[in-house]
Amino acid sequence: MSQAPSLSAQVRDVFAQGGVLSRAADEFRERGGQTDMALAVARTIEDGGVLVVEAGTGVGKTFSYLVPALLSGERVLLSTATKTLQDQLFGRDLPRLVEALGLPVRTALLKGRGSYLCLHRLHQARHDPSLPERGSVRALAKIEQWALATRTGDLAELPGLDERSPLIPLVTSTRENCLGAQCPEFKPCHVNLARREALAADLVVINHHLFFADLAVRESGMAELLPSVRVVVFDEAHQLNETGVQFLGSQLGTGQALDFARDLLATGLQQARGLVDWSALVAGVERGARELRLAVGKQWPGAKLRWPHAGAPEGVPLHPWQDALDMLQAAFEQAAEGLDTVSEISPDFVRLHERATQLAERSARFAQPCALASVRWVDVGTQLRLVESPLDIAEAVRTRVLKRDAQDAESNGRAWIFTSATLGDDPRLRWFTEPCGLDDAEVLRVHSPFDYASQAALYVPRTFPKPNDPAHSGAVATLAARGARVLGGRTLVLTTTLRALRIIGDVLRQQLEAMDAAERPEVLVQGELPKRVLMDRFREGASAGRAGCVLVASASFWEGFDAPGDALQLVVIDKLPFPPPNDPLVEARSQRLEAQGRNAFGEYSLPEAAVALKQGAGRLIRRESDQGVLVICDTRLVAMGYGKRLIAALPPMRRLDGDSDFEAAIEALR
Repeated sequence: MSQAPSLSAQVRDVFAQGGVLSRAADEFRERGGQTDMALAVARTIEDGGVLVVEAGTGVGKTFSYLVPALLSGERVLLSTATKTLQDQLFGRDLPRLVEALGLPVRTALLKGRGSYLCLHRLHQARHDPSLPERGSVRALAKIEQWALATRTGDLAELPGLDERSPLIPLVTSTRENCLGAQCPEFKPCHVNLARREALAADLVVINHHLFFADLAVRESGMAELLPSVRVVVFDEAHQLNETGVQFLGSQLGTGQALDFARDLLATGLQQARGLVDWSALVAGVERGARELRLAVGKQWPGAKLRWPHAGAPEGVPLHPWQDALDMLQAAFEQAAEGLDTVSEISPDFVRLHERATQLAERSARFAQPCALASVRWVDVGTQLRLVESPLDIAEAVRTRVLKRDAQDAESNGRAWIFTSATLGDDPRLRWFTEPCGLDDAEVLRVHSPFDYASQAALYVPRTFPKPNDPAHSGAVATLAARGARVLGGRTLVLTTTLRALRIIGDVLRQQLEAMDAAERPEVLVQGELPKRVLMDRFREGASAGRAGCVLVASASFWEGFDAPGDALQLVVIDKLPFPPPNDPLVEARSQRLEAQGRNAFGEYSLPEAAVALKQGAGRLIRRESDQGVLVICDTRLVAMGYGKRLIAALPPMRRLDGDSDFEAAIEALR
C-alpha cells in the first residue's frame, strides 16, 4: 500500500508552476520565497513548535500559511490585527483557496461582542430617553429594519453605518452589561450563534483583540475553542504586543462610569420606578466622575500624566484626587447596595450589580500602589482614563499561552505561527520576539520579490527645516503639493502627530486652491470622514474623469492601507517615527533596559522607528507593476550616524540626490 505524501510534499505540489494555484488563479506565479515560507509552516505543523516569519510585501504570505494549514486537516485558529482584515480573509482569500484546493472545510468568523447587534439592547434603545439627536432616531430605524433581515448580526454588513456612531454602544453589548443565559433574547443572540459556528468549524478567523480579551478574562468563547485547535496562526503579528498590553492590565474611565450611570437610570426607571431613588444613585456616580476630571484641571487633550507612585498623578493635587477616587468608589458601592434590593426583579439588575461591584473594586485598586513590573498613567481627553499596564506580553505568553502547550505537548504538539511584513531590523527579529516571549522560536526572513531599484526611488531633502522647527510642517505640505500638482493627486502624506496632520492638511488646501477646479486634487484629511470612506475615495482616485486625491493621515494609516496601481505614486513621511519619549509606557520600557545595563535608544527607540518607517514605506509599492517615489522629510536620516541603520531597514530603492532628481522622478511618473 503506497504511503500518503507528507504535508511538505503536498504543499510543494500546490505551489509549483502548473500546480493547483496556477490553475486556479491566472495571476499566480511561482515565487521561491512564498514556497519557502509555506514549507517552513508545513514543517512546524508536522513537528509542533513556534515559527516566526517576516515576509516582505509581495511574498504572498496569506497563501503561504493558509495552504499548509488547510491541507493539514487539523483544526486551525487564525488571528489577524483588525476586523477589516478578518473580513477580507474570511470573505475573499479563504473561499478562493478552499475552492481551488477542493477541500470540504467549514470556516467561521468570530469577532468581539461589540461587533454584533444585541437584540435586547436594541429593544431598550427604542425607549431610551437619552437617545442622542434626531439623526440617531433615523439611524436606529435603519438598524431595526436591517435587524429583521440579517443572519449574522455583524454590524460591518450594515451599509452607511459610521464606525464612530454614538448609537453603536447603545445597540451592542459589553462583557459588563451582557445578561448571558438570563437574557430574554438568549436563543436568537448573534454573539452566541457566532460562537456556536466557531466551535463547529475546522478553521476560525478571529482578531488579536479577541484572543487577548479571552486571555485576560476568559470570556470570549475561546476557552472552549483553543484546546481543540492544533494550529494557531497570528497574521499582522507585529501588533500583538501593543494589543496584548491593553488587555492584560487594568483600566477605569470616567466614560465607563457615565455609561454605567446611563444604563442604571434607564433600566431603573423602566423596570423598577419608585422602588429605589435611581436619580440619587446616578447623581452620586456622575458627581464622582466629574470631581475626578476636575481634580486633573486643564491639560492638553491627549496628554498622558505619569503616575509613578501611590498617591496622585504628576501635577495633580493629592487631596482632591484621593477624595474624588474615594467618592467614586463610594458611589459605586451605594449603587450596588441599591441594586441588591431589586436584583430578583430582572436579570438586568443582576448584571448592573456585578458592574457596580467591579467598578468599586477597580476604584479601590487605583487607590493602592501600582503593581510590580507594571506602569500606571492617566489619559486625558474630554473623559479621563486611569490605566495600569504590564510593559510587554512576554510573561503572559510564556506562562499562559506556550506553557500550557508544554504541559500537554505529548498529546498536542501544537504549532504556533507568527507572521508579518515587518517584525524588526535585525536577523533574530528581537524587536518582536523579545517582548512577545518568543526567544526560542525558529526565525525565518523572506525578502520581497519586488524589484525596488527599478520600481521606486527614495528622496531625503538635504536642505529642509529641522523636525522641531515650527516651519517644518508647512515645508512638508509645500513639497507634497509640488508632487500632487504634477501627478494629479495620487499622494499620501503620513504624519507622526495630529498637530502636524492638521497644519499639513490646511496648507495643502491653500496651496492647491489656485489650480483649475477640474484638475485640482481633492485633499482628504483623517478624522474628517470615517476611515473606510477615506480609503475608498482615495482608491477611486482619478476615475470617472475627476482629479485624484491627496490623503493626509496619521497613526492607523501607516499600515493596513492598500492602494495598488496608479492610485498612489507618492508617499511623503513628515518625520522619523520615534516613540514619544514622554509616553509613560515608552519611558518605563526605556528605564527597564537602562537598569539592565542596555542602551534604550539603540535597543528600543531605534528598532521601533525602523519598524514604523518600514510600515509607512510599505504603502508605496503593492504590486510588481507599481511605480513611485518615497520622500522622508527628516534631515536626521542623512545627518545622524543612526540614519544608516534606518535606511538599511527600508526596501532597497534607488536614491535621489537633489531637488532636480525629485522633479524628474515625479515627471516620469506622470
